[in-house]
Amino acid sequence: MRKPDTENTSPATDFPPVHPKVAWAVVLVLALAVLSIIAAGMGYIHVSLGDVVRILLARILKTPRWVAGIDPLFATVIIDVRLPRILSAALVGGGLAMSGVVYQGILLNPLADPYTLGVSAGAAFGAAVALLFNLTATSMVSVPLFAFAGALATLFLVIFLSSSAGGFSHNNLILAGIIVAAILSAGISFLKFIADEQVSVIIFWLMGSFAAKTWSDVGLLSGVVVISMAVFTYYSRDLNLMALGRRSAASLGVNTGKVRLILLICASLVAAICVSISGIIGFVGLLVPHIMRMVIGPDNRSLVPLSMLLGAILLLAADTVTRAVLPYEVPIGVITALVGGPLFCYIFWKRQRSGGI
Repeated sequence: MRKPDTENTSPATDFPPVHPKVAWAVVLVLALAVLSIIAAGMGYIHVSLGDVVRILLARILKTPRWVAGIDPLFATVIIDVRLPRILSAALVGGGLAMSGVVYQGILLNPLADPYTLGVSAGAAFGAAVALLFNLTATSMVSVPLFAFAGALATLFLVIFLSSSAGGFSHNNLILAGIIVAAILSAGISFLKFIADEQVSVIIFWLMGSFAAKTWSDVGLLSGVVVISMAVFTYYSRDLNLMALGRRSAASLGVNTGKVRLILLICASLVAAICVSISGIIGFVGLLVPHIMRMVIGPDNRSLVPLSMLLGAILLLAADTVTRAVLPYEVPIGVITALVGGPLFCYIFWKRQRSGGI
């Protein structure tokens, strides 16, 4: 009887199977890179994809000869105008999506997002105060600074109210966030009422925009997103165990109170920085975690980084549409609400039919 011929089997074909989550990560990274290059070439001044790649490589590799023959204006437009805006949109989308994953894991509420605890309302109130008193005339960073201060103050007020009302729990956090957000929304309405000619500026900021972003904004966002990503990844296993309940997680060695507080503060700070840079942008932190959870499952160890990539792609795509496709630049918050709202309604309806969200 002839033995099977195993000697002629080529070892080059014996590749280990690629894990689906790794495949998704590669696809999302490539999609984000391609979208960034396409977006850099789109706009009032059109730049071909080949020229965009040559300009970017020449700047990264410090080889000016690669841009010989290209209009110097193209390099200025891409490097100093479009690229900061593209990176800011991607980083804000990634930051909001990561925060959404963490909020939903901490609060055990699938409808939670970075604005559940009133962080967005606090940022909006701070920015409205800066715009009302025309503080931008003294410093270009006044509005982001006041927005961040408002978001931070709101966060600590919510934590204080929830921890002094029968214990630090997700139910107390949600209730305190709703109360504070309602008060701040009334305050914003009052500021718009007395703003007179500044009311249009306040309303435009509240709807979100990435216009006139600079490399300093990119640097701030990069540092915050990278650090928060490291924190979320470190505690992702604990976040998985906390989904089993407080007692089960504690029995497995998780200090639920400490982990919840660390993740809550970190996620809120990321959302506060993003809102202070871009204005109010809804549905990214709410919708993206649901999409990725449907694709790869609920494991936060992979859900956090993949949600960050998908959030970056979606918000960058929305900003590119409003900047370079539509005849007029519509605030980015309007685009995300018009697209994200119906899409989330569909996801909600579909999951309700399958047994609840």
